Amino acid sequence: MLSPVFLSAPRYVLGETEEPYTAVPDLAVRVARYGIPMAPRIWGWGSFFRTARDTADLAVASGSATLAAAGAAPESVDGLIVCSSSFPEGVDDHAGLVGAVLRGLGLTRAGFTCGVTLNRCNNLLAGLRVAEALVRSGSHRLVLVVTTDRVLDESLRLEKFALFSDGAASCLVGAAERGPERERFLVLATASAQDPEVLGRLDRMDSRLSVVVNERLEQATGVSPEKVTALLPANLVRPLITMKERQAGFAPDRMRTGNIERLGHCFAADPLINLADLLAADEAADDGLYLLASSVPGARHGVLLRKCP
Repeated sequence: MLSPVFLSAPRYVLGETEEPYTAVPDLAVRVARYGIPMAPRIWGWGSFFRTARDTADLAVASGSATLAAAGAAPESVDGLIVCSSSFPEGVDDHAGLVGAVLRGLGLTRAGFTCGVTLNRCNNLLAGLRVAEALVRSGSHRLVLVVTTDRVLDESLRLEKFALFSDGAASCLVGAAERGPERERFLVLATASAQDPEVLGRLDRMDSRLSVVVNERLEQATGVSPEKVTALLPANLVRPLITMKERQAGFAPDRMRTGNIERLGHCFAADPLINLADLLAADEAADDGLYLLASSVPGARHGVLLRKCP
């Protein structure tokens, strides 16, 4: 029999220095290069967060917060999934990153570590799909999933589709409920879709793939987009995310987009950050249905959760 899967204790950390969008290097030059107006209210440019810490430090800070919130002893974790857009270039340096995270978190009994990349800002949700499979199959009981990224080249802090922040986010995926009652979710299903023909084409974030993911989630759970209590998307520029998610079938009043201006786009961490803030605001309803979702050109991932009563 397949095991139920629970997600608990979402936590995140941001870069220690908060800056206004006006602090982006060569802002006017980049805006002119993109051929867009200097219109921060339209795009949702607000604050961004930068760090002097490396990605291992960010991962440890967030992962430690998750373990503490869940009351989970590090030795109870038997799997670790680290997601990032920028793992060390040299193969010999990979062990250093894994070791730094394992030692920093005290995960002395984690027998499996997996690195998830290549999915760009979908990395976290891809990692959650891996964690769900590990737990549902019964091969692992408790997996810590953490995503960690920082801007390595400040000239790329602002892209046409987002204003980037440095940070990390994490949660536990396990076979049993744990942690504070108000922070427990049942993972109903995960789904993804991709189109190899448009992967990497920056102007082709296609809502058609979102519709496919919605259909796969509905086939698995009976939950249609109209039944979703709240959509927790990526914090991309407001016109883009609003248009694409509406095309996917989600009404604007279901989208949690307040963090676009407040935090910026924290790479793959956004959906989990938005879930953590939903809980912090005490706005997650018992038995509510919450969809973590993220799209990049050529790919879409979704994780459908039900809030445990």
